[in-house]
Amino acid sequence: MKHARGLWLILLALGTMMVVAIAPASAQQLEGQVLGAGAPIANATVTLWAASADAPKQLARTESDADGRFTLNSAQAPSGDSNLYLVATGGEPTANKGSGNNPAIALMAAVGPTVPAKVTINEMTTIASVWTHAQFLDGAAIKGHALGLRIAAGNVPNFVDLETGGWGGPIQDPLNSGQTPTMANFATLADVLSGCVTTVTPDACSKLFAAATPQQGGAPTDTLAAAENVARYPWYQPNRLFALLDAFYPVPEGKNLRPVPYMPYLNLSPSAWVLPLKFDGGGYRAGGKAMFDSEGNLWVGDNFSVGWQASDALWQGSATKFAPNGRALSPITTGFTGGGMEGGTFGAAVDAKDNAWLTNYGSKSITVFDKNGKPLTPPEGITFDGKLGLMQGVIVAPSGDVWVLGVEKSQLVYFPKGDLAAGRIVCEGDSAEPCKSFKAPFFLAIDQQDRIWVSNSALDHVTRFPAADPTKAEKFKTGFNNSGLAIDSLGNVWITERFGSGLLGMAHLFDFDARVKLEGVAKASDYLTKTMSEQEGGSGSVTVLRPDGTPYPGSPLQGRRSSRSMGCGRGRQRQRLDFQLCDA
Repeated sequence: MKHARGLWLILLALGTMMVVAIAPASAQQLEGQVLGAGAPIANATVTLWAASADAPKQLARTESDADGRFTLNSAQAPSGDSNLYLVATGGEPTANKGSGNNPAIALMAAVGPTVPAKVTINEMTTIASVWTHAQFLDGAAIKGHALGLRIAAGNVPNFVDLETGGWGGPIQDPLNSGQTPTMANFATLADVLSGCVTTVTPDACSKLFAAATPQQGGAPTDTLAAAENVARYPWYQPNRLFALLDAFYPVPEGKNLRPVPYMPYLNLSPSAWVLPLKFDGGGYRAGGKAMFDSEGNLWVGDNFSVGWQASDALWQGSATKFAPNGRALSPITTGFTGGGMEGGTFGAAVDAKDNAWLTNYGSKSITVFDKNGKPLTPPEGITFDGKLGLMQGVIVAPSGDVWVLGVEKSQLVYFPKGDLAAGRIVCEGDSAEPCKSFKAPFFLAIDQQDRIWVSNSALDHVTRFPAADPTKAEKFKTGFNNSGLAIDSLGNVWITERFGSGLLGMAHLFDFDARVKLEGVAKASDYLTKTMSEQEGGSGSVTVLRPDGTPYPGSPLQGRRSSRSMGCGRGRQRQRLDFQLCDA
């Protein structure tokens, strides 16, 4: 089967608190500057904090001088797992001389485990800090597990240069500056934040707080709280914040541009205040399934390779690994090769040793790399003496067992405890259950009751069987042409259906199934791709099954075209692509 082929996107959230410029003069001395709209903020209270899994620890506090500069001397060094951040509150913005102290100023700069040699802090560093740390922020406090905090801080430089307070590298590179709206989204957010920081109009802060009030909850009272609200609810009435651009910075008569402190700004309201970034490199091309390891690195099997002419007739892609900040860790052109890696698919999993398990179309094999990209499988991969066909889904169960699907021959492969030498083909085609209940099986997942669920791309049902006894297979009705499958924390099963759940989808499935029987999975994939390319939004669907296999109320879901509601009793909400299920 084919999958979405595009550049990997990272989507982050935003929040605000004053950015502080810092440069360590010694191991425990920090120097910096607080800015608003590019001008100093005098007499701001600046606090250095150490964030960890516990409540943040205050390390030092001071005030900025007339030039917005400050020096912090910490009497104690942070612990090894801590991440440093600065908060600046209040102060007099010199961009609006005579405006006096502004108690609504609250800005933040997250600098990570070590302090850069020099840092300038402004609205842009604030946005970068809050969007990356949104899930760890509670007011001015950052708290979370060490890995999460390290990943969040590591992504701040993707947006902003902590030394200059200007743009970071990735957000300016050709993939993002010209191919995403992120720079304009980011700068517009900085502009409206700056409007309150500098009191660009007498009612600037009250307007910002009103525009940043969430659907539920009270209005914010400072710029940090406003930014956090926007970061957590980026989809909620985004036009309210966008309208402030004109309220704060109308185009002067006879001029062309708004007198904003940061550019480029948006011309039209966004659908949501999100900050997507694209990343490439490391041999990445037409990625299939992706999976994270224990350090937050992303592994992905590539359908094709850089420089090759992509075609279903020749799958030859390698494996790519990205760091949590999007930096490619695999070789720039070839990616990780060897071990039978030829044409990655929707099969990717990472075991407890951080070994990456990937499945292949080109070599019809299973490939395993260690965490450094060294192949652990033979040069031809694991093929069971050539018995495997085109391969797809792979999972690592909590027990350490590895299960793999073969889409072409309806195969189930099992590696007890992930032992490469002990792997075996459990069944194939109509030989035995659960394979008898498969047809072009695509992906699989294991639930909290140790039961494995399998999506079937040539059937209108999913298959479920106990991991302890695969012969006890059960079927549950779904839509047509199942592909992705996942299980949430409540045990509900989510299945994506490329042909949807209506009569047209049924007709497409019959046609696809006939092609699978007459021409094989590879040829039928051409029909699948052509059909999907002609579909409009809302043609597909998502089925949600309860743990017992019964449909969840409102399932199947068909996006914004549908006007049905999810069944949550009183307070039912209109069906959206971003809905939440109620407790069972």
